[in-house]
Amino acid sequence: MADAIDDLFRRFGKAFNKADVDAIADCVTDDFEWRLNTGGSPTGRVLKGKEALRTHFADKSTAHREVRFSEASIHRAGDKLFGTFRATGIDHAGKPFDRYGIDLYEVKEGKIALKDSYMKAE
Repeated sequence: MADAIDDLFRRFGKAFNKADVDAIADCVTDDFEWRLNTGGSPTGRVLKGKEALRTHFADKSTAHREVRFSEASIHRAGDKLFGTFRATGIDHAGKPFDRYGIDLYEVKEGKIALKDSYMKAE
């Protein structure tokens, strides 16, 4: 199982670096939930399902540009996984950014069911 999870997260990470929404969608469950690190509620903005994922990536009005994820590592903690990473790029206002973050993941039936994202603030 560990090899399959490692492969899943390698594919997921590569897809995110390319902003390849179809490849990302292949790695997640149909009822996938992504709790973004932005939004006006304690949970942040929550995307549910593959169509919400596709809509999010298609919306260029708040998109960051030239985003690269590096220093990524997956850590297992029982039935949860934590991914640490560094993200760099240009934010939607045109300012460069360089931040560390962490994601909490849940995997169900060999696919990612939850991605709960947290990033260091400016």
